[in-house]
Amino acid sequence: MISITAIIKSKHENLIEVQNMITHLVTETRKETACIRYDLHTTDNIFIIWEEWKDQTGLDIHNNQPYLVDFITKSETLLSAPVQVYKTAQIL
Repeated sequence: MISITAIIKSKHENLIEVQNMITHLVTETRKETACIRYDLHTTDNIFIIWEEWKDQTGLDIHNNQPYLVDFITKSETLLSAPVQVYKTAQIL
């Protein structure tokens, strides 16, 4: 299993638009066969996605999905910082 944490920081004036885009991303991603978990959390203008994937092949397929590529392209000017993505390993 592969765990990913993505941190997305919206500009305050784009908060609703970014939230709608992320909601669409989450909805579509949860349909993917290799997706075990794709949970969305938020605080202020920060969105955190906690992901779990069955395997690297499934994650690779996800990373090339049109809705993810579209989100990355369209959100670039709406965010206050680049998206931070961390591939992590559980230690406890």
